[in-house]
Amino acid sequence: MDFATIIGFVFGLALMFGAILMGGQLGMFVDIPSILIVFGGTMATLFIRHKMSEVFGAFGILMKAFLVKSHDIHQIISQIVEMSHIARKDGILALEKVKSRDEFMQKAINHCVDGADPAFLEKLLAKELSYQKDRHRNGVGIFEGIAESAPAFGLLGTLIGLVQMLVHMDDPATIGPGLAMALVSTFYGIFIANMVAIPISYKLMAYSKEEQMVRQVIIDGMIGIQKGVNPRMLLESLIAVLPPSGRKID
Repeated sequence: MDFATIIGFVFGLALMFGAILMGGQLGMFVDIPSILIVFGGTMATLFIRHKMSEVFGAFGILMKAFLVKSHDIHQIISQIVEMSHIARKDGILALEKVKSRDEFMQKAINHCVDGADPAFLEKLLAKELSYQKDRHRNGVGIFEGIAESAPAFGLLGTLIGLVQMLVHMDDPATIGPGLAMALVSTFYGIFIANMVAIPISYKLMAYSKEEQMVRQVIIDGMIGIQKGVNPRMLLESLIAVLPPSGRKID
């Protein structure tokens, strides 16, 4: 579970609602026409831009920002180096007894044991990594689309509210609701974009880059094992992705 994401949302919402309540009532910021314009318009653009399955899968993607499965790259590098020692001593087939919790690494181990050619294995794993990157890009694209559309529909709601207000300037009773929709629509659009969509897209992209880095380490490590690279040299090669302060491997 990513506590940073949870803390950020809770803290941000607490500050915002606290400021609203200090200046008036929360109900002042609830406007049904504005909700229909901003939320409805944003959802409409999502269905136009993406496949229906991708839009409905956005909730599951959102949960990844809160319930992401972290990767212990130090443990992965340590296991790769250990396998390198085993393969160097007893041969590649000795890796058949090795089990990994990482599905990608286990697949690479199985291919090594099956005698896959290093060039073929590297190409196969790199292709899978590329497809994963595309899937992640599509998921992030949904929230980037929300970040683009929500403020635009907030502005649209503002224009509609201003037009209604100006058309009925002779009726003072309609000026207040029209101006409220104008301002609240902008508030909704800014809130959705900057409190939800943009932070979530950045967090998902960060996790995607981390997972791609881990998988690239696995690819380099397993290919190194197949080629018989010295375990110490292999370790030095793999820890190059880590910052100098975090290169100590047990």
